[in-house]
Amino acid sequence: MKKAILNFTVFVLMFSCGATEKPTQNTKPITISNDGYWQQHVDYDMEIDMDVNTYQYAGKQKLVYTNNSPDVLNRVYYHLYFNAFQPGSEMDVRSRTIADPSPKIGDRISKLQPNEIGYIKVNSLKQNGKTISYETVGTVLEVKLDQPIQPGEKVTFDMDFDAQVPVQIRRSGRNNKEGVALSMTQWYPKLAEYDDEGWHADPYIAREFHGVWGDFDVKLTIDKNYVVGGTGYVKGDPKVSGNKKTLHFEAPNVHDFTWAADPDFIHDTLEMPNGPTLHFYYKKDLEPKYIENWKNLQPDTAKLMTYFSENIGQYPYDQYSVIQGGDGGMEYAMCTLITGQRSYGSLLGVTAHEMAHTWFQFLLATNEAKHEWMDEGFTSYISTLAENELSATKSDNPLNRSYRSYIALANSGYEQPLTTHADRYTYNQVYSAAAYSKGAVFIAQLGYIIGEENLKKTIKKYFEDFSFKHPKPMDVVRTAEKVTDLELDWYLMDFAQTTNNIDYGVKAVEDKSITLERIGLMPMPIDLSVTYTDGTTELFYIPLQMMRGEKPTSATIIDDWAWAMPTYTFEAKKAVKSVEIDPSQMMADVKRENNVFAIE
Repeated sequence: MKKAILNFTVFVLMFSCGATEKPTQNTKPITISNDGYWQQHVDYDMEIDMDVNTYQYAGKQKLVYTNNSPDVLNRVYYHLYFNAFQPGSEMDVRSRTIADPSPKIGDRISKLQPNEIGYIKVNSLKQNGKTISYETVGTVLEVKLDQPIQPGEKVTFDMDFDAQVPVQIRRSGRNNKEGVALSMTQWYPKLAEYDDEGWHADPYIAREFHGVWGDFDVKLTIDKNYVVGGTGYVKGDPKVSGNKKTLHFEAPNVHDFTWAADPDFIHDTLEMPNGPTLHFYYKKDLEPKYIENWKNLQPDTAKLMTYFSENIGQYPYDQYSVIQGGDGGMEYAMCTLITGQRSYGSLLGVTAHEMAHTWFQFLLATNEAKHEWMDEGFTSYISTLAENELSATKSDNPLNRSYRSYIALANSGYEQPLTTHADRYTYNQVYSAAAYSKGAVFIAQLGYIIGEENLKKTIKKYFEDFSFKHPKPMDVVRTAEKVTDLELDWYLMDFAQTTNNIDYGVKAVEDKSITLERIGLMPMPIDLSVTYTDGTTELFYIPLQMMRGEKPTSATIIDDWAWAMPTYTFEAKKAVKSVEIDPSQMMADVKRENNVFAIE
């Protein structure tokens, strides 16, 4: 079984001390909107003292939590992500028991020594000044409240904690393979999100995150020789005491806070016209060819920022950082961590992908654990288009790779629906093909269904209506419906909530008569190209009856096709030589060989 699954193709893929202090734009917190939508809000005030010799740090954290829900809360939960990097953790065991473990993890966690593991130990916790009880359960802190939190109430939690940075294995950690000292992601006790579906205190097993929108005020004390980049605006000059300095960061209306630090970071900046300021942190001991790549990356990063802002929505913060660190590429608030010893094409490609995550999932903050395909797939879609735009040799169908990967998955026998929790896929490769490739096809194929111009309008409207919120799959579909006045719920149900596939074929051609058949269970409208015996070609459009309308098209529109009817016959104008279903290949038909019929 493990060998069989390898046969299908898988597409897998701040700040600095010198940053200018500026306010952000368009980042007003959301409480309760006119349509009844609500989301929780939390303000973090943290003081962190890092010992770069022991990789241990002490933290004081004050949270002001606003319950904007209509519910009374009897408990709260915190994520303690660093606890995953301990022998016997769920991440460790899952990695050692899944059929195709990530090579980045493998059995490495099981071999960590006490001074190499990660942990976050909560020493005390108070609610409005009163000590409350709690229990650490793996990567989650379960908190029993002294008093329930009433709807509309603000509550203050004060916590003291100690932590140790693990050896870099997955995303976070110290001394990664390229020698970056500190990649500090998911490093603090992070309050779990509560929404209309309840608490989301998922254990940290493999991937994907979800957080509460809020404001961060972080004072970081660290060795004075370290250069620090990450989330937030620097307030004033560092305060130096002995061999340490304290940096003060503020980050308004974000749902995460990340930083990286190394004594050998080069820090470059590029000021874009009308903002934001781009920051680049990379080690000065990189080989000259990699240093050159990081220099060349800077103007192209500005082009990417412009592309995403123009095609999704305006980037709302005043800076963005690309930082060498981590174990590949991973997106965070106002920054990405990316390994730096890459070819230029790889460095640009991963930067494009991670920067696109600023829109899909950071600003359009879906629950990645439940809707990972909206995160990875939509990002893959828009970053692929952005890279193609920057390329000297543009592709007519830059998303072809995503389509091929999804079709291979659909034909493999291992596909799981996109409703699968990110940690519950049988194989890591199935997760990757589903989240990245099928997710990209979902949004690209929506353009086939409603028309490319309507898709562009949908993406911009989706950003306008749902940035700084926690949108769900139906929000994308409803946005498209409002833009087009079409009925589209069938598309979400079949393509994302089942493994039904698309398979249409040309069944027969007799003189002018053309008969098509629906073989797969999933319905679709059909674009059809007909070439006549006289050498002329005509495009036809067969609407899907349940859509209750048609996309804008210059093709000849003929009668609707009702889904329950397995075949569809119509008369062309002249004798037919050949027929092709979906000549654009933007419909994810899983057996393209029956899409073309030619008279010999």
